[in-house]
Amino acid sequence: MNHSLLAGRSPRGPVSLMKRVYKYILPEVRSELASWRKVAETIPDAELRKQALDSMNAKQFHCEGGGVYAAANLERRDILIPLIVALQTISDYLDNLCDRSTSLDPEDFRLLHRSMLDAVTPEAPLGDYYAFRDEKDDGGYLHALVRKCQTCVSALPSYSLVQRHVRVMVSLYGDLQVYKHIDRSKREDELLAWWDKHAGSYPELRWNEFAAATGSTLGMFMLFLAASDEKLDARQADLIRDAYFPSICGLHILLDYLIDQAEDESGGDLNFCSYYAGQDDLNERMDRMVKAARKSADELPFSSFHRMIVEGLIALYLSDPKVKGQRSVRETARVLMRGSPWTRLFFWLNSHWIRKAM
Repeated sequence: MNHSLLAGRSPRGPVSLMKRVYKYILPEVRSELASWRKVAETIPDAELRKQALDSMNAKQFHCEGGGVYAAANLERRDILIPLIVALQTISDYLDNLCDRSTSLDPEDFRLLHRSMLDAVTPEAPLGDYYAFRDEKDDGGYLHALVRKCQTCVSALPSYSLVQRHVRVMVSLYGDLQVYKHIDRSKREDELLAWWDKHAGSYPELRWNEFAAATGSTLGMFMLFLAASDEKLDARQADLIRDAYFPSICGLHILLDYLIDQAEDESGGDLNFCSYYAGQDDLNERMDRMVKAARKSADELPFSSFHRMIVEGLIALYLSDPKVKGQRSVRETARVLMRGSPWTRLFFWLNSHWIRKAM
């Protein structure tokens, strides 16, 4: 990225980043979510209404975390915050619809996720996203979220340079959600067949690490931030995409799965951390993902901002209360926090503080 985007706009360090987060990002993200919550409360179908409200109540921190990208360009946060909140809200809502679903139909899951692809394609017509399921009447909720995203991406000056990358990420994200939520007996076979198509491009990854990387929305949000700069060029857009996917995106979702291991085991849900040969293998691969994410962040211009994202992710997940109750996760956390830079410790303390204040 050239010196125009983050120069003079990006927070200089962790303290100035967190000042912006407390002053602008958290209040404005929560205000956006409150508006969508009001819309969700009027959804006519009881099941769709329940899943829309549950997803917002349980996953608010996803939007708050994504909103951090708007802290690097406060002048455009009037576009970036509504866009990030709307796309993440679609993602969380659809995750609930597929996770706690009345259906196991891959066609249903694929059509639902078509809404995310339409959301990042300004010219796309709205679809009948509920065509393959019994619950259909959301009172226009999903269409309103898609339209909000389309309006916002249209207002980003350099969106045409990142749109292709964003669409690929959203397509991979949709594939993952389909294969992850279908009938349990078919999941692994479908995921492995999918990996076979992509394995050649990512020799450093195992199949579960690639799948995890596709589940992150962070690369999309970073590309939105990049597109808020009128001087962005195509080479910089490619650089950002390659830096975020798969390493930073993969670390993000593997940390998420790491702390959810006990929960997923009791619920019979698929967890990508369960595919390692044992604790040592898991610790070694997670440590490798941390190093790869840091290296990717360091290779981007304005690396300090991207390094703060990486250290902040590690801090956010490892400060989660779920870590305490799982001995093996505490062990992995010790490995990953060993020799922690003060930045990560700073974010770790702030993550505790934000959770208490919620």
